[in-house]
Amino acid sequence: MSRAEQPSRRTLLAAAVAAAVVGSAGPAVAVAGTRPDNPGPQPDTSAAGPARTAARSVDNRAWTTYTDWRGGTAQGTRAVAGARPGVVIAAPAGTVDYRDPHTGKTSTWEYATWTSPVHRLAVPSTEAIASWNAHTPAGTWIQVELRGTYSDGTDTPWYVMGRWAAGDQDIRRTSVDDQTDGRSTVWTDTFAVDDPATGLRLISYRLRLTLYRKPGTKLTPTVWRLGAMGSDVPDRFTVPASTPGPAEELIVPRYSQEIHKGQYPEYDNGGEAWCSPTSSQMIIEYWGGRLSEEQLAWVDPSYADPQVCHAARYTYDYQYAGCGNWPFNAAYAATFKGLQGVVTRLGSLTDLETLIAAGIPAITSQSFLASELTGAGYGTSGHLMTVIGFTADGDVIANDPASPSNEAVRRVYRRREWENIWLRTKRYNASGKVVSGTGGVCYLYFPARPTPRQRMALATVGVR
Repeated sequence: MSRAEQPSRRTLLAAAVAAAVVGSAGPAVAVAGTRPDNPGPQPDTSAAGPARTAARSVDNRAWTTYTDWRGGTAQGTRAVAGARPGVVIAAPAGTVDYRDPHTGKTSTWEYATWTSPVHRLAVPSTEAIASWNAHTPAGTWIQVELRGTYSDGTDTPWYVMGRWAAGDQDIRRTSVDDQTDGRSTVWTDTFAVDDPATGLRLISYRLRLTLYRKPGTKLTPTVWRLGAMGSDVPDRFTVPASTPGPAEELIVPRYSQEIHKGQYPEYDNGGEAWCSPTSSQMIIEYWGGRLSEEQLAWVDPSYADPQVCHAARYTYDYQYAGCGNWPFNAAYAATFKGLQGVVTRLGSLTDLETLIAAGIPAITSQSFLASELTGAGYGTSGHLMTVIGFTADGDVIANDPASPSNEAVRRVYRRREWENIWLRTKRYNASGKVVSGTGGVCYLYFPARPTPRQRMALATVGVR
């Protein structure tokens, strides 16, 4: 759930969008379904081109193959082949001093860059969210930037979409505030056109990846996946009802965020602030990801489920001052062997049913009043939960971390209510003010080598 004590950057994005609108006219499966194919080595046959939802409101492009990495502009980087192709530092392009705003420490780093080709969006977009999967050993980190072209032919500046490391000893992973050109703004992890009612859209973009390492070493980050999701979801308070598909339920570990209330104030104090890392940890463990005793040794031994504390620490965004940075969660998931993570938008519960049928659960973002979701028992301006299946009547089976105990995490929510609160882009808050909804945002974590069935399901919902 969003942080209660002060407005988040994402809440401010919601307010800005709403103002513009108002001013304008291997895991187990329960017996209800079938067991998905076990993840295993598969040839990389993914398409290099853009993928999009059937409704064409989303364009999700990623660079993942050896051919992709050879196709960009390299300054000191090189593509590496193998089971999981990527890009690494070959010979540094230079050195740079970086002052970490969260520690006050200035350090010198060698760096190299890789810049993607221009990607023309199939959907001229009002928003864009980058995501990446990388290995950053101690002494290394990465920065991801986006530069776009507007529909009037002018360009955005280079926007920083994240400065990231898997650990927190070299730099503090961070988003960057106060980035705007007066026509668009970056709100934590989301590029947004300031006033979509003007008709201005993002029609293309490039991504620039900068890899950093300590001078005089042979260390290097390895980036396996880099991409962005552009979207132009229609404004709507309600969405059309979808037709229920087959019943299916995936067996996913259950963790409560609420049992961590008051833990680690330096990582936003547990409880309602930890919905995102708690959801991430559930899905990571569904795919077999486990943390060692050594990795968990820093956690107070009196705390239950120390892996949730670990997820909070290693998804924490020091600028946002919370664990809800969407790409940071996807990147954290990809630090576990054999996993990928992306941020995207889906168009319907049918999309989720397609994924569940292939054994892929999803982490979804939604906001609602307590009266809008029967059985939740709370309202929220922003909350993450995991969708793990559907009942015979088509209702949503969710592992909702906003539960008093692990045993209470599994919930069944009414299909029509849940579909609407997740997919709408506008809603009324408790004060009767129009604010925005997330419009189908979700995280998807899946094997680095999906089975053919999983690959087909992902392609169907616009992810390759």
